[in-house]
Amino acid sequence: MQAKGKSRASAFWNLLRLIAAAGVAGLLAAAVVLPAVGGAGVTVKSATEALRLAPEDLPEPPLPEKTTFLDAKGKPFAQFYWQNRVSVSLNQIAPIMQKAIVAIEDFRFYEHGALDLEGTSRALIKNVTTGGVTQGGSSITQQYVKQVLYNMADSDEAKAAAVAPTFSRKLNEIRYAMAIEKKYSKDEILNRYLNIAYYGASAYGIEAASQRFFGKHASQLNLTEAATLAGAVQDPNRTDPNRGKVTSDRLLERRNTVLDRMAELKIITPAEAAESKAKKLGYKDVAIPGGCGESAYPYFCLYVSNEIRNNPQFGKTPKAREDFLNRGGLTIKTTLTPKMQKAAEKAIKKYVSTSDKPVASEALVEPGTGAIRAMASSRKFGRNKKKNEISYNIVANAAHGGGSGFQAGSTFKVFTLVTALKEGLKFNDGFKVGGTFEAHAYADFKNCKGQNVGAPGVAQHNSEGGEGGFESLQTGTWGSVNTFFMTLERKVGLCNVVKTAKDMGISRSDGTKLREVQTFTLGANEMDPVTVASAYATLGARGKYCKPMAITAVIDRNGKTTSFKPSCKRVIEPAIADATNNILEGVFTKGTMSGVGGIGRDAAGKTGTGDQSRTVWFAGYTPELAGAVSLGDPRGPVKYPLSGETMNGRQYGSVFGATIPGPIWKATMISALKGIDATSFTRPDMSRFGGCSQACAPKPPPDKDKDKDPDHPEGPGGPGGPGGPVTPPIVPPAQ
Repeated sequence: MQAKGKSRASAFWNLLRLIAAAGVAGLLAAAVVLPAVGGAGVTVKSATEALRLAPEDLPEPPLPEKTTFLDAKGKPFAQFYWQNRVSVSLNQIAPIMQKAIVAIEDFRFYEHGALDLEGTSRALIKNVTTGGVTQGGSSITQQYVKQVLYNMADSDEAKAAAVAPTFSRKLNEIRYAMAIEKKYSKDEILNRYLNIAYYGASAYGIEAASQRFFGKHASQLNLTEAATLAGAVQDPNRTDPNRGKVTSDRLLERRNTVLDRMAELKIITPAEAAESKAKKLGYKDVAIPGGCGESAYPYFCLYVSNEIRNNPQFGKTPKAREDFLNRGGLTIKTTLTPKMQKAAEKAIKKYVSTSDKPVASEALVEPGTGAIRAMASSRKFGRNKKKNEISYNIVANAAHGGGSGFQAGSTFKVFTLVTALKEGLKFNDGFKVGGTFEAHAYADFKNCKGQNVGAPGVAQHNSEGGEGGFESLQTGTWGSVNTFFMTLERKVGLCNVVKTAKDMGISRSDGTKLREVQTFTLGANEMDPVTVASAYATLGARGKYCKPMAITAVIDRNGKTTSFKPSCKRVIEPAIADATNNILEGVFTKGTMSGVGGIGRDAAGKTGTGDQSRTVWFAGYTPELAGAVSLGDPRGPVKYPLSGETMNGRQYGSVFGATIPGPIWKATMISALKGIDATSFTRPDMSRFGGCSQACAPKPPPDKDKDKDPDHPEGPGGPGGPGGPVTPPIVPPAQ
């Protein structure tokens, strides 16, 4: 049996010598009969024909590399990877690292061709005599080929085949290696090998390994560190220092083997080897955070990553887009502004704590570009229920990792107001309304399909039981009078209001169709802060709606930059937007936010309170920045309304849009806009919008004494006249 093994080994040795002498193989013609292997007789000629040992081109798809998100200042805040890798050029790798890997893996690398004849033949002899592949002997070129094939494999079966201990796999490896040696210089092959190799501890490529193991760039590695990483590539799982003391000890032993080998080859002196061997392993276990859970800004991170996953612009299929994100080696520049993000986080923290069940969330959007500048929430992102974490993007819609959202309440009254101004109503046009509203007939409200959706017999009430009176566009908005806006929606048409809302970017957070119901103007649809802030930003941009934008540029691994511009369109006439802004400014001075006050510059906005204070909102804007704040209980607003809840240590009775969301918005805006020059709203065209025309306030009873007083003129232009301002008492606010 021993003689038989020697005979096989001798035959393979002769075969390999002939291969080497031929240069590329395929020239063997001797009919030397090899002993039977596995029961089959094999001749050199038949083996040669079967092996086809000629160079074969190797497909080399780009290596999986990590993708990094940058904020607007260029600072990284998140990264994604399938393999944690950053490819670097050879001149970015310390020379001692290059010498260490060659010394231990293939010390004749710069002398032999694709096949290290001595090493491979020695391995084959061992494998033949033992009946299987038990020894490597591969050159660095062959190892590179094996790594490429392994990375190309798209299934567990294919990965297993890429490293299978079979002669056919080994011979394919040789064919590819022969082509690689013709295609690249030795330095290029070494560079590619160092970038593709796995070192353990979830680090792929020498740069990521240097950072992971020692917290430094590959160019900064010293002798001891280089020997450690050179030793790790042989069996990275067995020597993974992240797995505990046993594996760390193995890596230390392997490092010392590398140092001994370098001294044996006279790359270093025995004294240098001894000095390095006396040192500890030095593994620093530098964190390599991946995904949004470990990002400094998880909600913004979720928005960006889901934008990539769902946008066909980044790949035709979901898998292509996932690969683009996790394997592309991209640098993605975003709109996130750290100063504004911190302003939102700080303001929210002041009113709602991380341990509270209700959640306050805020989005900041730039008018005129749609750039999302901040996304913040009172709850931390994560899956730890004991820490009260939340596992979805509560600041955004479902398409960007969010949920079903919260009913937007009276923030939707703005769309009815804009529609009324488009229909020709003036500031002081209005109606006399009561404390409740009921549709007269089903046909009072029609959706955009022309279907009757009125609800006779269903009453809508004013918040806090306001009894009503005459309300104009101004006073009805300032007081957020529900019955006024139901009457106004009926007058201008539900479908027209819906169209205005859609033009301003409104869509349901859960992705389903908007509910075109009678109470549309009261905010019956569930929304998210990004969508609402973007809609209000339309007014700040004088009627130009811009799609929410989080990505400004994508730089690929080769440095090619693809820039993204704002996607905007004119949806409201500037004069209509100016008139709307003028009315909404009064919310801070004469309306539901008067107790909170303004921010020291031109600002407009609207409070929003859902039915029975189950959810509350505030949305507001300046020409420079728009923001929307929501507050609700994600366990279910109907079951868990806000009234009586304790937030940040304070118990609240009734909760309205001006109770918590309004103050959060105010604190955020003051801080976020600090240092940014204030821009004024364009004053409205009073010749077009001033006074009243269609539904003026009733004239007050004549006052004979007043008629005699020259300081109180009556008639057109005077108080109460058809051309003058009407300022009746404001109904207790229905926010």
